[in-house]
Parts: sequence; structure tokens; C-alpha cells
Amino acid sequence: MENVRRLSLCSRSGIMDLTMPLGIYISVPFCRTKCSYCNFASDVFSRAVFERYVDRVCADIANAQEVATEMGGHLDRAVDSIYLGGGTPTVLDSAQLERMFGAVRSRFDVSPEAEITVECAPGTLTPAMLQTLLRCGVNRVSLGVQSFVDQEAAAVGRLHNREKIIEDIARLRAAGINNINIDLIAGLPHQTAESWEFSLAETITTAAPHVSVYMLEVDEDSRLGRELLAGGTRYHAHFVPDEEAMADFYLIACARLGAAGIPQYEISNFSRHAFESKHNLKYWTRQPYFGFGVDAHSMLPSASADIEAVRFAPPDSLERYMSAANLQRTAVSLPSALEESFFLGLRLTRGVSLPELSAKFGDEALMNARLTIGELIEDGLMALRGDFACLTSRGRLLSNEVFERFLAADEIIS
Repeated sequence: MENVRRLSLCSRSGIMDLTMPLGIYISVPFCRTKCSYCNFASDVFSRAVFERYVDRVCADIANAQEVATEMGGHLDRAVDSIYLGGGTPTVLDSAQLERMFGAVRSRFDVSPEAEITVECAPGTLTPAMLQTLLRCGVNRVSLGVQSFVDQEAAAVGRLHNREKIIEDIARLRAAGINNINIDLIAGLPHQTAESWEFSLAETITTAAPHVSVYMLEVDEDSRLGRELLAGGTRYHAHFVPDEEAMADFYLIACARLGAAGIPQYEISNFSRHAFESKHNLKYWTRQPYFGFGVDAHSMLPSASADIEAVRFAPPDSLERYMSAANLQRTAVSLPSALEESFFLGLRLTRGVSLPELSAKFGDEALMNARLTIGELIEDGLMALRGDFACLTSRGRLLSNEVFERFLAADEIIS
């Protein structure tokens, strides 16, 4: 669910730096059970599907250059981050995981210092799975904890309890994996201010160096979201805290984690020094990445001088992905790239460097953005700190409203 050193964004010409290492994302859309809050392209499938899916993903990795060329993107072999997300990648067996990692290493040049992350549900880290992760070079694990309160976890379909989380963290450290992320959700059914404080205290006690905090999303793409929108009571929907309480939980998390030496560096992410997610920073700073599998998005530098980058993605349905449905492609113009630089870069606590953007896009292109920044400062949603424009605490709570102010519908879709 989650997804350290900030690299140079672009050349001064306005085209993405072609020498920048690539991030690889692999989607594994399989779960032991579908959590009621989940709005991702994942579900429970028969194990008979797993092997065919791994075959398809490995074939896509082998054909990466052909896909990049077809999409009009430039693809480099150098890779400095790999991220397996889901779903729950650790529901695959050892041979299947090793095949996918082997396919990546056969096609790309993976740096010895690469950050290699796998998302895991507590309770899936068997001794055999831990050994598989180590053989695959995994050095970072993201645990889908969501809550340390057993009642809250059970209410949304999680299959673990607090004791299992603690055991898994100890076993990861014993295996030599110390770079651990803990996912938490603010706004789960039955959650109270007291139980949220307990989950935060337990998180801090684990000494995990990275924490992701998400507010419960209420939309039509999850069972719990649909029930909430309908005003029903299934999935414990009538025990979901209100929006004001969720916002309070988020602010409490920012304060508690910051005081514990785990400061916020992105809207949903907190990290001890040098443990920021290198892979996720690629998304927020517009570095190139290539996704494989269901609903796995990619962004590559454009091979054409007319546009800055290309984005593309396969379907978000397993059936359509397996039937080799066409990729959806978006060509990112320079004006769109500037907009993206704002609504992605502003997710970072440090914000965006106005001199960097001016050097890349030109002062004239930045003129309208500066007017928007001025209006948002007046509204208390943004601030200037030296050369950087960033969100205020209130701006982070209303970030979607801020980001919309930087958007203009001029993307080219084909």
C-alpha cells in the first residue's frame, strides 16, 4: 500500500535526463482475503492463476524495450529500485518470486545498492519465504499493519493480530532486513482517539524506520466505501469515524511520529534519517519508472523532442491484462510536465524549488504558477520557505484542492 537521496530531475533543455536510473514496479494482485477498505486492483484468486500471471509478467519484462519503443519512450538498462506491491506478493510461492526477480536481473542492470522492496501482509513471512526474499536481494519490507488493535484489524478483514506483527518484525531483523515500513490507516471502523494513540505508540515502540499513514478513502471502489456512501451498516460502516476525527488522527500522527524522530517527508510518509523510500521518491520527483502487471503504471522520458515524457498502463482488470489488452498511453507535454512537477512535488514536505523549475521550464512558463502560489499563500494553504514553495499543515489536509489549482486539461491522449 505504501509506495532517499533526491536525484537531479531534468536537464536544462526541459527534457527528462536520459541517464537517470529506472525504478521497476511489479504488481502482484493476489490476496489471501480482500479487505473491505481496499480500492486497489487486487482480489482473491485461485492459485492456478498465479503461474499464468507470473509467465505473463516475465514475458512483459523480457519485452520491455519493444513496449518502450512502441510507446515512444526512452528505456535505460540501469535500475536502482525494485518494488513488488499488491495485493500481497508473498502469497506467491518461492519459485514464482524468484522467476520474476530473475527476469528483472536478466533484462536490466540492477545496481548493487538498489533498494528492493516487497509488500507483505503480517503472517505471510514463513521461514521459507524469508529465505526467498533474501535470495532475491530484498532489503526493504513494507508491512500492511493498518492497526495494532486486533478489533480494528479484524473488522476490515485483516488476518493478523498485534502479536503476529511484533513476531514478524523481530524475524525480519533476525534475517538482516532492518529497513521496514509500517502502514497505518486513520479512520478504520471502531477506531477512537485512544485506540489511534495506541497504534501510534506501538509503531514507535517497534523502532521501524519508516511509517506510512493514510486516511481511509471513501469511494465506490471498495466495499466499505460503497456502504458508507449508501449510509449502510455492513462491514462495520456505522462505526467509521467522521471526517473531522480522521483529520485529527492524521494531525496527531504527524505530531507523535515527528516527536519520536520519524519526521514527515511526504503527505503520507514519515521516515528516520536516510530511510526515505527511494522508489516512491521517483514518483514524486518525476524520475522514470517502468511498471509490470495489472494496473502497473509507467513513466519514461520521451524519445521525441515534441513531448517531455510518456505515461502508459495496462488494464486494471486481471482478465483484460491476461488477454493482452492495449496499453493506455498519455503523452506529457512541457506544460503538463510543469503541472505534474507541482502536484507531485508538493506532496513532499520540502515542497518544490522554484529556481529549479524556472531553470527547466523558463520564467514565462512559471508565471501563472506563481500567481496560483500567491493565491494559495493568501488562503493559508501554501508557504514560501527560501527558494521552496510548500504546503502548510492545513494545505496537506486539503491537498487535493491545492493540486487541482495547478491542473489544466492539455494532456495529449492517444
